[in-house]
Amino acid sequence: MNSVANAKLTLKMWRKGSSEGSDRFEYLQTLVTEFQDTDSEEAKEQVLANLANFAYDPKNMEHLRELQVADLFLDMLTEENENVVEFGMGGLCNMSMDPECRDIILQSSGISLVTNCLSSRREETVLSAITTLMNLTKPSSRSEITDPAILQCMLRFSLSDSPRLRNLAAVFLQDCCTEEQVARAEQQMQGQQTAVGIPLPKD
Repeated sequence: MNSVANAKLTLKMWRKGSSEGSDRFEYLQTLVTEFQDTDSEEAKEQVLANLANFAYDPKNMEHLRELQVADLFLDMLTEENENVVEFGMGGLCNMSMDPECRDIILQSSGISLVTNCLSSRREETVLSAITTLMNLTKPSSRSEITDPAILQCMLRFSLSDSPRLRNLAAVFLQDCCTEEQVARAEQQMQGQQTAVGIPLPKD
């Protein structure tokens, strides 16, 4: 049986087992092991998508923490495969709703990794990244998440043709930032626009 078939079989067993109250940890561990052992990109994508979906259920969170799935998702954010990045970012977004997982992500330099995904060409990846940054916002992390570069990015998104991206960026600016921070970022953007085409000084 190939890796993709294994992953799909695991998912079928999970659904059947869940209804019978079987051990969730065993199924999640099987998925993680499958992901680590397979050389197939298709199988990795399948398993990663399954893990991201399971991360949406709070009942799985303790097991996911034990299996260090947050670190697995974080590792995926620097991959070249855009599907892998999208699923990793989606899974991380789901896990970031849990307070303990939120701390794990913050302690693993997750903000910078998530911020890099704001430049993705895929809207789903960008939406997950924005939502994750919102979930990660707490007193100790607010200054990093409201960095002027991130705020300027959100201001550009707030002008997007995409209603989902436009609306989510507006929520970020309203919920995570002060009016003064937003105004300062707008001024900085205007200053940058007037300097377009001017070469940076060389050492």
